[in-house]
Amino acid sequence: MIIGILKEPVGDNRVVCLPEIVSQLTQMKTTVLVEYSAGNASYASDADYTKAGATMSTADDVIKQCDILLSIAAPDKTRLSGLKKGAVLIAVLQPLSNPSLVNDLREHGLSSFSLDMIPRTTRAQSMDILSSQATAAGYKAVLTAAVHLPKFFPMFMTAAGSIAPAKVLILGAGVAGLQAIATAKRLGAVVEAFDTRPAVKEEVKSLGAKFVEVEGAADASTAGGYAVEQSEEYKKRQQAKIEEHALKADVIISTAQIPGRKAPILIPKNIVENMKPGSVIIDLAASTGGNCEVTVNNQVIQHQGVTIVGNSYLPSTIPHDASKMFGKNVFNLLKLMINKEGQLHLNFDDDIIKGCCITHESQLINQRIAELSKL
Repeated sequence: MIIGILKEPVGDNRVVCLPEIVSQLTQMKTTVLVEYSAGNASYASDADYTKAGATMSTADDVIKQCDILLSIAAPDKTRLSGLKKGAVLIAVLQPLSNPSLVNDLREHGLSSFSLDMIPRTTRAQSMDILSSQATAAGYKAVLTAAVHLPKFFPMFMTAAGSIAPAKVLILGAGVAGLQAIATAKRLGAVVEAFDTRPAVKEEVKSLGAKFVEVEGAADASTAGGYAVEQSEEYKKRQQAKIEEHALKADVIISTAQIPGRKAPILIPKNIVENMKPGSVIIDLAASTGGNCEVTVNNQVIQHQGVTIVGNSYLPSTIPHDASKMFGKNVFNLLKLMINKEGQLHLNFDDDIIKGCCITHESQLINQRIAELSKL
């Protein structure tokens, strides 16, 4: 069986698997084809891949020959059409917001597995690319804020006087938010965090941050670890509480997203305009509309003295370790799909396989996608 690895599109410095994962795949009796220079931006050379047992080839050859294609971004329509019928595609497909891609996958008879749809269960933690990449994003968000902030993060007692620590507000205490809290605390900031899920309060406090609580949130316990839509009454109370704390903050890092929907606006324009000059907003939800009303995706802008960084792809700025974690997630998923003889074996009785499968044998498999397609 042949596994193919493609170079990611311009703008993403990661690679789906580093040579260390390729070495483990070859030990599973598979052949690995890697596109030339696929790992260069992640500091993995073609020679490194060859040494690990891979064969370097062109993108076209990888696509034509592979039985399983691994990628971070979903391949475009031309590349999909080049895959053999019945081939397996494993990538971040974002099927909840990309129905045309789902149709293409079904029409081409591909078995597709979306890495962003892996069930968020204890057993699937080692395959959870959302968590591993959010760890990278949360860490880098704080460092990015520190670069743009015209102040120190920690408190200093100097002969020239005392410097007060920076005040950081984290919106969303998921994996990215918790990593941002931990990193900001390590840099000496005073940190507050808000989340609609009261269950994360203890985690926030254990990292040394203050939890900003708004009562009356909708129950998210059955949402598989994701945020859920809130009532209008709750949103009004939430807005007032966020404004109160945002106006005191030097840095805001926003991470709130709802799968398949536009990101909720948590920082409207009027709040930005009333923040302290020199303040910084890092909007990790920029690619889905942004949590800040004035965010521009993939741009750093100034709005009345406040710097807003719209970047949902911060993991790409630490490509080696982000790729290392991503590849390990993918490898752990592949271990459920490849048998001891190195052949593909898809067990749809396995909740992880079934949960992240989108299409198979020209049929739409994923129940969530199927329900949305009926609307």
